[in-house]
Amino acid sequence: MTPTIAVLGLGAMGLPMARHLAQSFTIRSYDIDASRCSAAADFSTACGSAKEAATGADIVLLAVRNRDQLAEVLWGSDGVVPVLVPGSVILLTSTVGIDVVRDVAHQLINQEMLLVDAPVSGGPVRAGCGDLLVTVGADDTAYGKALPVLEAMASTLKRVGPRPGDGQCMKTVNQLLCGVHIAAAAEALALARALGLDPAAALEILGAGAAASFMLGDRGPRMLKAYDEGGAEVLSRLDIFVKDMGIVTTAARGVGVSTPLAAAAEQVYLMGQAHGMSARDDSSVITVLAPTVS
Repeated sequence: MTPTIAVLGLGAMGLPMARHLAQSFTIRSYDIDASRCSAAADFSTACGSAKEAATGADIVLLAVRNRDQLAEVLWGSDGVVPVLVPGSVILLTSTVGIDVVRDVAHQLINQEMLLVDAPVSGGPVRAGCGDLLVTVGADDTAYGKALPVLEAMASTLKRVGPRPGDGQCMKTVNQLLCGVHIAAAAEALALARALGLDPAAALEILGAGAAASFMLGDRGPRMLKAYDEGGAEVLSRLDIFVKDMGIVTTAARGVGVSTPLAAAAEQVYLMGQAHGMSARDDSSVITVLAPTVS
């Protein structure tokens, strides 16, 4: 019998993950945004509530934005925990913070639920192809139950520790580099433009040398659109990096590690948020670094 996966959260990552998983599993889906539920109706059973989607599911996959949404989907008015049977697996794919996940895992253990901490990295396109990096923190029982789903999601699957929260630790380190690299790419392309260089040519040259990075190659073209076309398609919201860099700097302070580059990058995203760019693509940060450049 094909396992049933309840996918709760059909945003930029949840929707393509669900669509890809539908090739191998029976999908029941829900999002608070009805239009997103409609978008999933062609490959899943679109449900009217989180509880309805989770009832009878073998695994509940959560693709939420932050700790508040996580708490709401588990224990809120439409929370799924009351409809799950003991031993149920909750697969968390979101980046919400180390301490948050460890606290949630402790509460779920008391309710005889298993949490697989599996934050993902790679973006929507790769999510739709099962080509994600997934870093996992989970005990043997939880990991074993979730493994078929994890393998379907990931091209690179790494179990980094036996406890929920361990996956968040690795993702926090990952987001430090991602956040700094985006901010650095924005600074470089803003400077190239201000110096009178052709930004597209500068991007091509930088991408061919030692300065190349994944984020430069991925975000660079979108940064040029932020100037030339008023903004790029939203593939990764700016406020996600406000959240994630906050997680990075908080975690670093908690263990006494100085992260001046991460702290500086965090300020860039906060500047973008202050300029009303929260819902825009994170590549838009380039416009707050040199907004008047022509």
